[in-house]
Amino acid sequence: MSADQRPAAPAMVAATPESLGEDVKRRLKEPGWRFGHFTGRALPGGRLALDVLLLDAKRGAAAIYTAELAEGVREYPALTPHVPAAHWAERAVGEMFGVLAVGHPRWKSLRLHAPVWPEGLAPLRPDDWEAPVSRAPYEFMRVKGEGIHEIPVGPIHAGIIEPGHFRFSCMGEIVTNLEIRLGYQHRGIEKRLQETPWAKGLFLAEAVSTDTAAGNALAHAVAVESLLGVTAPPRATALRTVALEIERLANHVGDLGALAGDIGYNIGPALFPTIRGAALALAVTLTGNRRQRWYIRPGGVARDLPDAQRNAILVGLSALAGQVRRHVPLILEHPGVLDRMEGTGRLSPSLAKDFGVVGPAGRASASRYDARCAFHHGAYPDPSFAPAHRAEGDVLARARIRADEIDASIAIIETLLENLPTSAIAVGLGDALPAHSVGVGVVEAWRGELIHWISTDGDGRIARYAVKDPSFNNWTGLAVAMRGNMVADFPLCNKSFNLSYSGNDL
Repeated sequence: MSADQRPAAPAMVAATPESLGEDVKRRLKEPGWRFGHFTGRALPGGRLALDVLLLDAKRGAAAIYTAELAEGVREYPALTPHVPAAHWAERAVGEMFGVLAVGHPRWKSLRLHAPVWPEGLAPLRPDDWEAPVSRAPYEFMRVKGEGIHEIPVGPIHAGIIEPGHFRFSCMGEIVTNLEIRLGYQHRGIEKRLQETPWAKGLFLAEAVSTDTAAGNALAHAVAVESLLGVTAPPRATALRTVALEIERLANHVGDLGALAGDIGYNIGPALFPTIRGAALALAVTLTGNRRQRWYIRPGGVARDLPDAQRNAILVGLSALAGQVRRHVPLILEHPGVLDRMEGTGRLSPSLAKDFGVVGPAGRASASRYDARCAFHHGAYPDPSFAPAHRAEGDVLARARIRADEIDASIAIIETLLENLPTSAIAVGLGDALPAHSVGVGVVEAWRGELIHWISTDGDGRIARYAVKDPSFNNWTGLAVAMRGNMVADFPLCNKSFNLSYSGNDL
């Protein structure tokens, strides 16, 4: 990425708490604009800024609408009635800062559920603020009617997956509503990233969701580099992209095998773990470990790729591609698999758009948004490619998107490694972040749009470090997709989204 391709700082747009929702809604009606994230930011004098990040996918730009609450004011008109995709972010701001979004349609805790988390706790509220607004108790939506019954599942599950509670309201075997309650392992990641010296934040940033270590590391690096006004060297830019695509390849291959396993078609769990293992072996050759941790860093990458290792990756990639060509049709062309997946867990394009569903789940429901085509990260938006796209919105469409993206990742990795630039692998960063500045990293991780958003104060310290994992958008998509399906369809629907618990429970 050349200097003139460096991501521009987001445009700052002043608003009032009363006008914020309408202002944002008006901008989102313009072509190319989409809702990115919403958060709060503590200001001197007991004030709170409400910040809305909007992304211009058409021009690769961003804008931040900011509205300040007066000293001591702890409520504001809710954004959600104007922007449904903001509903979880608004609840997170409420509990983290101790404020009330007046008019939010389902106001309750998101992560800090009582009685585990004591009343009065608002982790991002400065110590000198007065007591926060009381949190609303968590109440599940009640579905009423003759024959309605509830099935609670979790939060503790079989196996080693993370905790989450699923409350099914059913008419017989048909799900009329699914409510998903997370937050069982809130880790304080955002607060720790705010308090940790910026030059040491990479380890925490990667830990947001460690199956997306490369994606989180890259989003963190882009945000820091945009603050500092530096650009990673061309060779590092290419190697970062290879790491990102290996991560996508490994996870998509694993998901296809697991999807087959969830319907009892054992070809998937028998064959696809070996392909995933081959992808993880490529990650080891590139970065030194399977999860690709400690490799992508602000300024570049941690180690170079000698020709012998580059050639080894290309050889391994060719063998992996051969396995993919042979084995994917065994799943996606099998009549029994097609019958089980087609029409199951359908998410309509309109609801996917309303709730901001991203990544393969969004592109399976008619979205054409892929951050690789819009925002600079790694080598993107080069090399250019056509994002996978489907309109059916069902499990089969989400599986086919993964298969299409596997092919695209193989081609991208091969192209980059065969044309690897010659340059340094890192640049110096300096000693301090600039004051009153904003850096945003937008990355198309394997689950979809991933955002790391850093704001500094008047002394150049991190005033707010916000993270939006793609799962933060997509959990609502899963809940909506289950409506009208049988309870027995849930494992298949759930795996077709394959969302991160830890990406939500920051």
